[in-house]
Amino acid sequence: MWNNLLDIFNRWPFWLQDLALVAIAIIIGLTIKYAITRAAHHFSRKNTSFSIMRSLALRLGGPLKFVLPLFVVNLFLPLMHLTGSLQLVVGKLVGILLIVGIAYLLISIIYTIQDYVIHAFDLSKADNLRERKIRTQLQFLRKISISIIVILACIAILLNFDSLRRLGTGLLTGVGVGGIIIGFAAQRSISNLLAGLQIAFTQPLRIDDVLVVEGEWGRVEEITLTYVVLNIWDKRRLILPINYFIEKPFQNWTRTSSEIVGTVILYLDYSAPIEPIRKEFLRLLDQNPLWDRQVAALQVTDATERTIQVRALVSAASSGRAWDLRCIIREQLIAFIQTRFPEALPRTRSVVESETDFPVPKIPSSIKNFPE
Repeated sequence: MWNNLLDIFNRWPFWLQDLALVAIAIIIGLTIKYAITRAAHHFSRKNTSFSIMRSLALRLGGPLKFVLPLFVVNLFLPLMHLTGSLQLVVGKLVGILLIVGIAYLLISIIYTIQDYVIHAFDLSKADNLRERKIRTQLQFLRKISISIIVILACIAILLNFDSLRRLGTGLLTGVGVGGIIIGFAAQRSISNLLAGLQIAFTQPLRIDDVLVVEGEWGRVEEITLTYVVLNIWDKRRLILPINYFIEKPFQNWTRTSSEIVGTVILYLDYSAPIEPIRKEFLRLLDQNPLWDRQVAALQVTDATERTIQVRALVSAASSGRAWDLRCIIREQLIAFIQTRFPEALPRTRSVVESETDFPVPKIPSSIKNFPE
């Protein structure tokens, strides 16, 4: 049977035999890809949450669909009836496509590693310092790795052309002067790149850090090799060059931990009873689930000619919870003072003195009769 099929195949024209070989190569490659993805899905069924095999199947499905048929076609090239320039062109075309496919495959593997790290280091927990550190480094390493893969793929493609190879050899004589010119022209971009690498490993800021920059409060949403995106509390985005965080000061509220102490300031009259207000403050805190039971204090911190300044300190597990806790305690204390001690609210006093308190001196008669 196989001999008969082979005899029939050999009777076909050469171009038809070559097309048949290409079709067979594509079918073999897609079959291998299907078998690999099915096996990955089979081993990932037992895991209801994250599975590295499921991530591999999803991420590598596209690249394998492209690379495996090309690889089999490359193996079948010696069996094809290609001669002269056509063989050279087809060989180089398949080689270039293989380089692109392998680069695509490597980039997909990097994203698979990223999926695993994101699952292993979850940012949703309250104290996520270690997770933010790893995720920040991961983002930089991913971008640098992808950049290196793309650059190497482009170099490998260009080296397939003899004319470009000879051109590169000739340009080597002027590479020193060219490097100096490029360095001067791109010194800003290079400084941003170096600043990005410095931030990735020294980490004055990390993904999901809470920062106060240029008077704006927000969380670090994205760190690239050249800029940082800050998600402001009202959903605006503040985009800053990455070397800003090397050259200028900024506030990082989650540098070592997410715990933070907030303040509530009240301005009251001098007649305000501090001790009852302090007891009510402690009672309100004890009933509030946002308080982490670490810091609680109410003190008179200043006194002006009209009012006293009462400062309440509260602590919470994160800056967002601290903000909500401050607002709630401020509202409840004001309501308590309005209800129980309305006289303690700030007021402006005026004193009206009668004439009996300050007698008017009598004018001497000599002054009264002074001629006009």
